[in-house]
Amino acid sequence: MAKKAPHETHGGGVMEKVVSLCKRRGFIFPSSEIYGGLNGAWDYGPLGVELKRNIKEAWWQAMVTERDDVFGLDASILMNPEVWVASGHVEEFTDPLVDCKECKHRFKADNLEGDRCPDCGGELTDARLFNLMFKTFVGPVAEEAAVVYLRPETAQGIFVNFDNVQGTARAKLPFGIAQIGKAFRNEINPRNFTFRSREFEQMELEFFVTPGEDQKWYEYWRDQRQRWYLELGLREENLRLREHEKDELAHYAKWCVDVEYNFPFGWSELEGIADRTDFDLSCHTRHSGKRLDYFDESRKERYTPYVIEPSAGVDRSTLAFIVDAYVEEEERTVLRFDPRIAPVKVGVFPLLRKEGQPERALEIRDRLKRHFAVFYDQAGAIGRRYRRQDEIGTPFCVTVDHQTADDGTVTLRERDSMEQSRVPADGLVALLRQKIFGE
Repeated sequence: MAKKAPHETHGGGVMEKVVSLCKRRGFIFPSSEIYGGLNGAWDYGPLGVELKRNIKEAWWQAMVTERDDVFGLDASILMNPEVWVASGHVEEFTDPLVDCKECKHRFKADNLEGDRCPDCGGELTDARLFNLMFKTFVGPVAEEAAVVYLRPETAQGIFVNFDNVQGTARAKLPFGIAQIGKAFRNEINPRNFTFRSREFEQMELEFFVTPGEDQKWYEYWRDQRQRWYLELGLREENLRLREHEKDELAHYAKWCVDVEYNFPFGWSELEGIADRTDFDLSCHTRHSGKRLDYFDESRKERYTPYVIEPSAGVDRSTLAFIVDAYVEEEERTVLRFDPRIAPVKVGVFPLLRKEGQPERALEIRDRLKRHFAVFYDQAGAIGRRYRRQDEIGTPFCVTVDHQTADDGTVTLRERDSMEQSRVPADGLVALLRQKIFGE
């Protein structure tokens, strides 16, 4: 595929155009829109859910399937509340909050300069701590003894299952446990479309290592994770690594680096890679009374492993891939997704609605559907159909015309170059698999 043309991510109202395209083409909708929506919640439409699924599958392929030292997990969203006491979330997972006495708007205190409301200039209340976890109740009675939390991260489900996975998988250090799943944070100010939401999805790996080998593995995963985004098509100039300063490190972190993307609203985190030392396993060991350590047969000693955590946001990554793919040309708007993550891989069209062309096109569609996400369209001029596919990021289009009946060939059109070539219809599956997946 042709390389994406450069564009200025900070100019031209790119974010507004992307949000409009996402709604118009069925990538992302406001949640419960017919009732006025809910701030910080979004629904993924037919194209958005395919794009998001492809990104998650690409992550799982790279982090689990292609490795022999990482094992998968799907922990429950609701957990024993003592998990969050032990991890420090009940006591420390807070933001300082202020309210405007005039307009009643609410803000994070650490984002404000001065003591007046940025919206109306009114006086602000004193800051108070606000826990970001969503609280609910188990059972029929809403009482303190029945309190549980919607998990604010997927990591703790991995830590409390360390012994289960290590034992059943017969895993030897170093090894990792990977999970993709929903998390929930009662954000004070959800903003920037899907970038900061109250309900979101994470792709997390906890990679357990021998103490003393953590720096080597921290640098390894830092480089691996940056490379993953580049290999899936994000422009190098829009991606950077930012090491945390000592005074901004989380209390559990020895080192931390963010993979940041240059969104239209500025450089912002896609993923954090942290050295969490033995903090989490040690906390759960002390609080639960259950040993979460490792017996090293080569050293003949038992110790608590250190852990390196690459933690990525699915929704943030999805938004970055959409923004980065968005290109405006003179006659068309294109989403230049890497073919591997494009929500639709192939568009199939009959040139005319006669001469048996629709029937032949439908046969080809049905054959391709066993291998790819395919969209069939027979409405309107062929150029307009191509443009519709360009705008949703479809990398290839196949057109059946009068020559197809004569020699069995079809027109294959490529999204980025717009080049067209005649290829045998019977060889489409193999040809497209090679072009999309490199097989």
